[in-house]
Amino acid sequence: MFVSPSRRARAAALASTFAVLIGLAGCSASSQTPAPAAPGATSSDGVGELSGTLTIYAAASLTSAFDALAAAFTTANPGVEVDPIVYDGSSTLATQINEGADVDVFASADEKNMAAVAEQTGGPGQIFARNTLRIATPPDNPGKIATLADLANPELAVVLCAPEVPCGAASAKLLDAAGVSVTPASEEQNVKAVLTKVTAGEADAGLVYATDVAAAGDAVHAITPEGADQVVNSYPVAALTGAENKAAADAFVAYVLSAPGQEILAGFGFEGP
Repeated sequence: MFVSPSRRARAAALASTFAVLIGLAGCSASSQTPAPAAPGATSSDGVGELSGTLTIYAAASLTSAFDALAAAFTTANPGVEVDPIVYDGSSTLATQINEGADVDVFASADEKNMAAVAEQTGGPGQIFARNTLRIATPPDNPGKIATLADLANPELAVVLCAPEVPCGAASAKLLDAAGVSVTPASEEQNVKAVLTKVTAGEADAGLVYATDVAAAGDAVHAITPEGADQVVNSYPVAALTGAENKAAADAFVAYVLSAPGQEILAGFGFEGP
C-alpha cells in the first residue's frame, strides 16, 4: 500500500513523542519513594519499619519465654528497642499500671488482673497461652512428697504464692478441690519467688507452674498433682490504649499470637490458647 511522505513524517513524529513520554514516566516512577510497609511488617530486604522503644510488663512466669519473644521480635524489627522487661506478680503489675506506669504492653498470668486494667487496655486482651500447676520439691525430695495431701503435713515447709497472685489463686482452687488445707511457711508475691525458695533448699515444696519446673530442669523434682488439668490459668496480652509506641505495641501482641510466637511459647512448656 502506498503511504505518502507527509503521512510517514507525521507517524515518525508521533512515535518519537510517545517514546519520550514513556521515558519520562519511567524516570518519574523510579525516583518516587516506595510506599511504607504495613505496621509490623518487614520490607523485602528484611528491615522493618517500626522504630522507637517498647515497654513491656509481664507476669513472672513468663520471664524466659518473653525474653525469647522480645529477642525474636527485635530481630525482625531492628528499629525497635525493647526496654528490659518488667516481671512481677500480675496483681503488682496491674496496680502499677493503674497508678500511671508508662507501659506499652501488659501480659498477665490470669484474666482477673487483665480485667483490672481494662480502662487502660480498652478490653480483656487476647488469650495467648495456658498453664497448669505442679508440686516442686528439691531434687532429693526430702519430705517424701507424692500427692497434694502430703502438703498438709505441718512438719513440712510449704511455700505458696499469695492469694491475690494468679498462681496463689490457682493453688487455692486446686487445694480446695482436693480438700487439702495447707498452712504455708510463706506466701510470695510471684511464682519465681516460690521456686527460688525451693531450689535454695528453704522449702520442702511449693506449688508453681509447669513451665517453671520445666525451666528449672534438674534443680527441682516435679510432681503433677491430681486435678491439675482442671485448674488452668489463661494468659491474656494487650497493648495499652495510651501506649507511647502503639504501633510497636500492637505489632508485638500480634507476634505473640502468631505461629512463630506460639512456637517459642510452646518451647517453654506453655499450652496454646
